[in-house]
Amino acid sequence: MSEIILQAENVSKSYNLGSIDSGSLRQELQLFWQTKVLKRETDFFKDVNKNNPKKQFWALRDVNFEVKRGETWGIIGGNGAGKSTLLKILSRIIRPTTGVLRGRGRLSSLLEVGTGFHQELTGRENIFINGNMLGMKRWEIQRKFDEIVEFSGVEEFIDTPVKRYSSGMYVRLAFAVAAHLEPDILIVDEVLAVGDVEFQKKCLGKMKEASSEDGRTVIFVSHNLQAIQSLCSKALWLEKGRSVAAGEVKTVINSYLRTQQKNAWKHEYESIALAPGNEHIRVLNVELIPKLSNPLDQIDIRTELTVKFKFYNLNNGIHLTASVLLFGSAGECIFNVPSKAGDFDAGMFEAECTIPGNFLNDGSYFICLYFARNGTEEIYCYNECLIFDVADYREETEFYYKWWGIVRPDFKLILNKVA
Repeated sequence: MSEIILQAENVSKSYNLGSIDSGSLRQELQLFWQTKVLKRETDFFKDVNKNNPKKQFWALRDVNFEVKRGETWGIIGGNGAGKSTLLKILSRIIRPTTGVLRGRGRLSSLLEVGTGFHQELTGRENIFINGNMLGMKRWEIQRKFDEIVEFSGVEEFIDTPVKRYSSGMYVRLAFAVAAHLEPDILIVDEVLAVGDVEFQKKCLGKMKEASSEDGRTVIFVSHNLQAIQSLCSKALWLEKGRSVAAGEVKTVINSYLRTQQKNAWKHEYESIALAPGNEHIRVLNVELIPKLSNPLDQIDIRTELTVKFKFYNLNNGIHLTASVLLFGSAGECIFNVPSKAGDFDAGMFEAECTIPGNFLNDGSYFICLYFARNGTEEIYCYNECLIFDVADYREETEFYYKWWGIVRPDFKLILNKVA
């Protein structure tokens, strides 16, 4: 049986909203300064707050899991689920309010750009400081030094203070240090999104190598479920600070996606009065339908998608156009598909639009329904009515990052030798 290297038992973390929490060293020093040096001012604020009891917010509540040596774990969940708080506790940056966390071996974490780096020191000096913090001897760090610098690609600036680095240079060096100084546990947050496509590929490859070849444990947080599935063998799903599921990565991701689909792939309203809209239009139903015989857990880039919606036109004799607009996660409009304009009386209408497979790139998307009168006059816009993710889930693929381009059509480029 593999050795348990990290174990969480009923780990919880609470914050008093509007106050300084005493979970980290920095916060404890701030609290010490307030209570010892500025006692008079502190007493004043205590008196003021007597009639304003602080609200308690639980960022994590009773989280349990066990990680064995050599396993790769992905932590998933929406914004505010508690992922970053859990990583800070695992990295010993903050302490849990209740519960017990047990860990063995050296731990290296990369939670945000600049974690563990001193701004005034050079890249070279920061490599040795980080290695020393991990408990490594100088000769051990020196042995890995050239490999770290080569991987990071900042050779030309290694003796420059890191405060002058770009965010991309910073994260490349930080990851190189975290991954190469032989930690037993490597913790990585979404920070890799700062790097370019090629560097993200190198990082994922390095984390795979650390786990499969070197027997190290990797804990990885990302909103990119494709990267989680390709890298990790296990997954933990957090929702509103609680653990919803933990286990085999495909099982956990499928359960998570089914929940997201229920909330974001279909909206249906029982009556016109309850439906979103205004005095002109009421949308009774909108649905995203993947073209498969069975319910789909994951939308692959090859999947054909159908957008169907039903609406009620409340006006007679209106020159009406309905449109489906698709937007990317950054808010860029990818396409606008309008219906043929016509003069319509009041009544119920149905519409359907198909997005072919092998068209969308990996990423997150949202759909808006737009209704106009006389071609250009907006009468109603149902914004972000459908939200979905697309990824390349082909098992034979060697790419674990987003390709260049807004779309990813399956065009053919024929290469022939002519001489």
